[in-house]
Amino acid sequence: MYLAIKHIHITCVVLSGLGFLLRAWWMLSASPRLQHRLTRILPHVIDTLLLSTAIALSVMMAQYPFVHGWVSAKVLGLLAYIGFGTVALKRGRSAGVRRVALLAAVLTFCWIVSVALTKSPAGIFSVI
Repeated sequence: MYLAIKHIHITCVVLSGLGFLLRAWWMLSASPRLQHRLTRILPHVIDTLLLSTAIALSVMMAQYPFVHGWVSAKVLGLLAYIGFGTVALKRGRSAGVRRVALLAAVLTFCWIVSVALTKSPAGIFSVI
């Protein structure tokens, strides 16, 4: 069961990241696709499944936030990613602010993935 949930989780990570990049592209190009109903609903479905599988994996591995550093880092990184992503796609008052927030969101997403792969709160910086 663990491997099935892990594969669903990883698939959701990829879909969530690619979906974010696609919506960012549409935002930068002022595409009307950004307002499509599916574009507004599907990310929430994917992210809910992603969070559900993350919680299930955390319980199965007995690795909990604020007990294990790398899990805590992922949770805090997720909050930062959500904040940057919201500014990038919706709340940024100018194109420049949105671009900076987009870059910050992408870098944060990559760091979260590196934390998951290294099982270290430093993520990619633990390897350098």
